[in-house]
Amino acid sequence: MSRKIIPFLLIIFLIGCSQQSTQLIIPTSSEIVGLASPVHLNVDSTIIYMEDYFNDVSLIDSVFLIDDEISLSSDKKELLIITDSNTPPLMELKVWFCDTSYSILVEKSRKKKVNLIFIPKGKNYKKVQLAGEMNGWNPTGTFFKFNDSIWQIELLLNPGEYQYKLVVDDNWILDPANPDSIDNNIGGYNSLLTVGKTNIENTPVLFTKKAGIKKIKIGFKNDITGIFVFWQNYSLPGNYIKIKSDIIDIKIPEEAKKYERSYIRVWAYNKFGISNDILIPLINGKVLDNPAELKREDYFAAIIYNVFVDRFYNGNLENDEPLDDPEVLPKANYFGGDITGVTQKIKDGYFTELGINTIWISPLVQNPKKAYGLWPEPHTKFSGYHGYWPISFTQIDYRFGTADELKEMVTEAHARNLNVLLDFVANHVHEDHPVYQAHPDWATNLYLPDRTLNTEKWDEHRLTTWFDTFLPTLDLSKPEVVEMLTDSAVFWIKEYNLDGFRHDATKHIPEIFWRTLTKKLKEQVMIPQNKLLYQIGETYGNPELISSYVNSGELDAQFDFNVYDDAVAVFARDNESFTRLNNSIKESFTYYGNHNLMGYITDNQDRARFISYAGGALEFDEDAKLAGWTREIGIGNNIAYKKLSSLTAFIMTIPGIPIIYFGDEIGDPGGNDPDNRRMMRFENLKKEEIAVKETAKKLIKLRKENLPLIFGDFETLKVSENIYAFARTYFDKIVVVIFNKDSFAKNITFNIPERFANTELKANFGSKFNLENNKSIHTDFHLVVRTSLEINLDGNSFEILTN
Repeated sequence: MSRKIIPFLLIIFLIGCSQQSTQLIIPTSSEIVGLASPVHLNVDSTIIYMEDYFNDVSLIDSVFLIDDEISLSSDKKELLIITDSNTPPLMELKVWFCDTSYSILVEKSRKKKVNLIFIPKGKNYKKVQLAGEMNGWNPTGTFFKFNDSIWQIELLLNPGEYQYKLVVDDNWILDPANPDSIDNNIGGYNSLLTVGKTNIENTPVLFTKKAGIKKIKIGFKNDITGIFVFWQNYSLPGNYIKIKSDIIDIKIPEEAKKYERSYIRVWAYNKFGISNDILIPLINGKVLDNPAELKREDYFAAIIYNVFVDRFYNGNLENDEPLDDPEVLPKANYFGGDITGVTQKIKDGYFTELGINTIWISPLVQNPKKAYGLWPEPHTKFSGYHGYWPISFTQIDYRFGTADELKEMVTEAHARNLNVLLDFVANHVHEDHPVYQAHPDWATNLYLPDRTLNTEKWDEHRLTTWFDTFLPTLDLSKPEVVEMLTDSAVFWIKEYNLDGFRHDATKHIPEIFWRTLTKKLKEQVMIPQNKLLYQIGETYGNPELISSYVNSGELDAQFDFNVYDDAVAVFARDNESFTRLNNSIKESFTYYGNHNLMGYITDNQDRARFISYAGGALEFDEDAKLAGWTREIGIGNNIAYKKLSSLTAFIMTIPGIPIIYFGDEIGDPGGNDPDNRRMMRFENLKKEEIAVKETAKKLIKLRKENLPLIFGDFETLKVSENIYAFARTYFDKIVVVIFNKDSFAKNITFNIPERFANTELKANFGSKFNLENNKSIHTDFHLVVRTSLEINLDGNSFEILTN
């Protein structure tokens, strides 16, 4: 593909059209669906796939990016950006369609050089490798070089903390040159590398201050070198923005009145780095200030419940058909849950009473009738009760129900303002799938060139590895396979009026699949029906890998397993510090933004239940799958119920989308799969389970009724080993969240943001607290009123204060 490099400070002109810089010109229909995701540049050069943003790139007239060399391919599908040391932290990419320009935020790479060394101390080693969070714990591609009697490696890493180990002649060891280590949650330790956190306290901090009828006021701390304000995907001209003292005045465009829902986004930077981002929802041009105006299509306000169909509720006994096979132990057989059972619980009001507005249901496609797989001790095979062994792309498993029953379920859900997401399996099929039977060449190779099995090599061969010998991985490098599979996904959305997908095994699927699928969904559903869909993926790996799939052309979100792992460790274990969790969530902001659609879970199907870890019924260093087979896993110490409620409070109050794994609302225990998929219980609950459920309901209600918990800014107020406090603020509204994970009550004192000095707060969970204003004079003679909050918090508890 030929490219011509365009010098910086120039515009690429392809067709002559007048360009307006002081007017906001809004077309009748947008060329971009939804909000354009920011572009995160690589260190030197980056290719932007223009079809990620624009449906018909042939209509692009010109492209402009200040201070960098850019080149648009002849077919206008790829834009090459070359950066250097002079590239500013943030830029605005303008893409012109004649008189209309669309704006996409561009962020310079934050990566820094890091050098690691290993001194052999006179010993001879054949190889030294690195395995850690920076490379998905895969040492095969990260080798040290031996030079001047020292093993050395240079890395490019984003600021943050990275757990890792050295792999010295295949032996995994702590880095002897690094004194910092951290518990790995499985009975050992990893080395801990901290990258580039200097002067972070000097970066700009933005916060919403005042919402007027025609203007919005944004407050800020620290100097600002540059600021970017977008309404939808249009950059607001300079006459819409005024900066004075520590306030940014933003004029709301008149055009916003024509839109039931639109957004204003704000970013800033200075020489120390990039600010947090601001997201302000508008309803017909007015700042949204009433949570009752939110609809189920407002995915920022989603609260998701993971329904595991076979283990949820049996609504139709006539379709029960467990495998009659003595090699399948009962835990791995069908339990009888079905679509009719989910519909019945929708009609009964279970989800509405809990406060849920989105349900994610496990895969419904037809699975085989026989048993497969093998667990050695105790000896058992498995049924396809989970739905992840498809032998069809579109047929519903008769043990779950029928097409008409699924349509009824979705209709009943929508009537109660519930979204429905379907778990979609794209990575693999079962060996009995007709497509594989007809086209075995449409699968990747089961054997590697050295004739070893290519199974469960999640990182070394993540795009080709098989989950098991009877589960062929589809070769999605073949266009015909991509077309067939993406068409089947679109079928589910169109045929059943679904609201989106949870995608299985995202990182094991080439990006061409995600781009093709999302483009088809835009063209066939989102644009013609004016309907937003939500797609969330499942990827285990570091934030860089996870975030690489989250953009306008692929997925809206993924599960943030890194924050989940740290939250499990901190809330379950007495010796883990809240500093670890605070650092984790701050790192996630740098990848996904302060306002994101990432999924934050209480549990998931690949881990033992949190509550069993928290109560000591399970140890972190034991085989939780084996434990689930060989003994009855319970709660352990009843303090686990309080710890579970604290974890739920955490995911309900941080930015992102909270997700409840079925049974966590009552504290259901269990080891790993299939013990973490016990049949859901709705009756005869213990008093502790009832209490946990009531707390979950109250937390969900607080989330739904307080806009700071949906669109608010995030600010850490206090963090220590056992104490964590943060604020979510949205204009004149504030929510203060405090955790005490010590075993005894504590008096906790910290300051709340100065702008809320005279606010009145109430405790939603009954804790006693005091507010006291203290005045002080800064060196610039500015009078500051600091509001000190003192609260008494029981051990292993939390409090949420609202105004």
